[in-house]
Amino acid sequence: MDLVIKVIVALVALQHIFFLWFEMFAWETMGARLFRGNSPEYYKKTKAMAANQGLYNGFLAAGLIWSLLYPDSGVASQLSLFFLGCVLVAGLYGAYSVSRKILFIQGVPALIGILLILVANH
Repeated sequence: MDLVIKVIVALVALQHIFFLWFEMFAWETMGARLFRGNSPEYYKKTKAMAANQGLYNGFLAAGLIWSLLYPDSGVASQLSLFFLGCVLVAGLYGAYSVSRKILFIQGVPALIGILLILVANH
């Protein structure tokens, strides 16, 4: 089960590395292709906001990677729970405020990781 947990945590971290890259570096060039219905001007106007979101996604990825590399498994589990919890909350709020898709893309993988950690630790 430990390997499965690490794979889930790594996948969530990789998602957030992608979000960082997209929001900080590809927002204007790829935003219209990924999200239909917004004008190119929208992406120019919201570039700074998206970059800020990307930075926060990078912090989540860094925390998840830290949890994978931490040598003490008990502390590593706590770090994973904290950062996966942050991702889950972000996914829930995104589902509420932007699109329900965010819950499935971001929230569900984090929830799966949380549940697996809790089951493995009890």
